[in-house]
Amino acid sequence: MCGIVGQLCPPGRRVDPQLVARMCAGLEHRGPDSRGMHHDARAGLGIQRLRVIDLSTGDQPIYNEDGSVVVVLNGEIYNYRELRQELLARGHVLKTQGDTEVIAHLYEDHGADCVRRLHGMFAFALWDRRREQLLLARDRVGKKPLLYTIRDGTLTFASELQALLQDDEIPREADPVALDRFLAFGYVPTPLTAIRGVRKLPPAHTLVMRGGRAELNRYWQLDHGRKLDAPVEELCERVRDALRAATRRRMISDVPLGAFLSGGIDSSAVVAAMAEASPEPVRTFSIGFDHQRFDELPHARLIAERFGTVHEEFQVRADAIEVVPRIIRHYGEPFADSSAIPSFYLAEMTRRHVTVALNGDGGDESFAGYTRYVANAVGGRLERFPAPLRHGLAALAARVPDGGDIGSMRNKFRRLAGSLALDGPGRYARYVSWFDAPSRAALYTPEFAETLDAAPAERMIEEAWAAASGDSVVDRMLAVDVSTYLVDDLIAKIDIATMAHALEARSPFLDHELMQLAASIPADLKVRGREKKWILRQALRGWVPDEILDRPKQGFSVPLSTWLRTELRSWAHEVLLDRATLARGYFDQAEVRRLLDRHAGGADGDAKRIWSLLMLELWQREFIDARSAARLAAVA
Repeated sequence: MCGIVGQLCPPGRRVDPQLVARMCAGLEHRGPDSRGMHHDARAGLGIQRLRVIDLSTGDQPIYNEDGSVVVVLNGEIYNYRELRQELLARGHVLKTQGDTEVIAHLYEDHGADCVRRLHGMFAFALWDRRREQLLLARDRVGKKPLLYTIRDGTLTFASELQALLQDDEIPREADPVALDRFLAFGYVPTPLTAIRGVRKLPPAHTLVMRGGRAELNRYWQLDHGRKLDAPVEELCERVRDALRAATRRRMISDVPLGAFLSGGIDSSAVVAAMAEASPEPVRTFSIGFDHQRFDELPHARLIAERFGTVHEEFQVRADAIEVVPRIIRHYGEPFADSSAIPSFYLAEMTRRHVTVALNGDGGDESFAGYTRYVANAVGGRLERFPAPLRHGLAALAARVPDGGDIGSMRNKFRRLAGSLALDGPGRYARYVSWFDAPSRAALYTPEFAETLDAAPAERMIEEAWAAASGDSVVDRMLAVDVSTYLVDDLIAKIDIATMAHALEARSPFLDHELMQLAASIPADLKVRGREKKWILRQALRGWVPDEILDRPKQGFSVPLSTWLRTELRSWAHEVLLDRATLARGYFDQAEVRRLLDRHAGGADGDAKRIWSLLMLELWQREFIDARSAARLAAVA
C-alpha cells in the first residue's frame, strides 16, 4: 500500500523534480518505508511505499525490460503470481518477486486494457516513454483513491488532496457545487472534489493522456440484470465459497496481518473465513466506547472466543476536538461521517501490532443490509395506491412532531410516510440525505444559492438510478449505493483512517467476483419482509453464531447527538456562529441558530446536520483560509 503522485506537462515544458518530491512528502504517512521518483523531461512519477509484498526487491518505480514503461502502484494485485507465470511463459523478463511489475508487462501486451486482467485494489500511473502517453487507472470498486487536475495542458495527480495541493499552480478555491453535494449527502461525490477544477478518477475507469488530450473510459460495471436460478442451498454454498476465496486472496502478505472485528455479521464472517484458512490463530482488533449503546465489544469477544483469535480490545474516550483536525487534514475535503472518529482510533491502535488488517466493508451494499432497502421496497409496493392518497399521507406525516430520537418509531413513520409521494430515486435520496432540498434552500443565503448550478444535488441519485441494471427497487438501490455511498463514504473513510497510520486495509466483501455473485442473486432472497441480508444470514448459519446473525444491526458510530448536547455544545456554537464563519455568506444565521437550538432542546434529528456544518467550516479554515494566508505571506 502506498501513495502515488505525478505530473505530465505539455511539449516544451518540464516537470519540476522538487514539486514531485514535495508531493511525495505530503504522502509519507501512507508509505514511510521508501520513496521513489522517475523523471523524464515532461513526465514525473513519485511514490511513497509501504512494504507489504516483496520486501527486498519491490521498491518502485518499476520498469519493463528496456525501461520504456514506468509504473507506480498504490494497492495490491492479488492474482500477481498467476500473472507472473503467464508473462514468463510468454518470454517476458521479470526482475522482482512483487505485484507491481506484472502491470508493466501486461501493458506491453494489452495496452490500457491490462486493467481487465488485474484482480485487486489499485490506483496506478504508467508512463509510456515511447508513445509519450500517461495511463491512470483505478480498481473496479474504488478501494484506492486517485485525484487529478488538468490545467493549461498539464495533468497533475496524487492519492490525496493535500499532496496534490503542493502544486501552487492549483487555485485553492472551494467548489460551491461540491459543497452543496456535501451538505446533501455528508461526502463530496465522485467525480467532484471540494476544490474547484480537481476531480476524482471514478472507480473502474482509466484515463489516458496523450497529445494534450485526456480520454476517460469505463472498463467494468456490476450487472444486476442476470439472475441465478438455483436452489437456496446451492446459492448459500456459492456465497460461502466466494467469501473463502476472497479472504484467502487477501491473506497474501510478507508482513503481519490481522482483522478489524466489530462483532457484526460481516466482520465476523471474515474472521471465520480467516480462521479456517490460517495455520495460526488470527489476530483481531476491536474498539469500544464508554456509551453502552455504541459499544460492540461483547459481541466481538464472542467471535474471538468462537474462533480462538488472539484478540486485542481498545477502550477509548474519544476526544472529538483533539482528533477531528487530524482527520480533516488527512481527508482533504469535508467529510461528515462521524464514524471516521472510531475508525481513526482503531487504525492507530491496530497499527501498533500489524501492518495489514482485513475488514467487513461491503457486505451491506451487496446483500442489502440497511433499513432503507426494506423501507423503499415497501414504498415501491405502495405506489399502486392512488396518487392523491399517497400525497395526503405524505402531507399528514409532515405535520407529525419530531420524535426526538432519530431512530424512534415516530420518526421512522415520518420518513416512510413522507416519502410516499416520491418515486424510487426520490425516496432513496430522501433516506440518504443529510440536508434535503427544502432544508438546503432554507439554509443557504440567496448569494450562495446563486453560485450553484441548476441541477439539484438529488440529480446524482436519479442518474445513478437510471444507469443501474436490474428491475427491482432493491437491485437499483444496491447499484446506487455501490456507485455513491460505498465508494465516497465507506471506502474513503477506511482508506484515509488506515493510511494515515501506514496500515493497509483489505476487504473480502469488496472482491469484484463476490460482488458480482451477490448481484446475480434474486433481490427477494436479500430482503424478505422486514429481514435484511436474508441469503447471507442463511449462508453463514452454523458457521457464525446465531447470536451475531440474529441481533439488530448496530453500526460503527459514536454518541454524536449526546456530545453536541453536552461537552461539544459550546464548541459547536462558537464555530458555527463565529463572525468569520458567517462572513463567508453561505448560510442564513437565523437558520443555523434554529438548528442549534432545536438540537439543544432534545431533537436528535439535527445532530448529523450540525456535524456536517462543523466539518465544512473546519475544512474551510484548514484548506482554504490557512493556505491562502500562507501564500500571501510568501508573496510579501
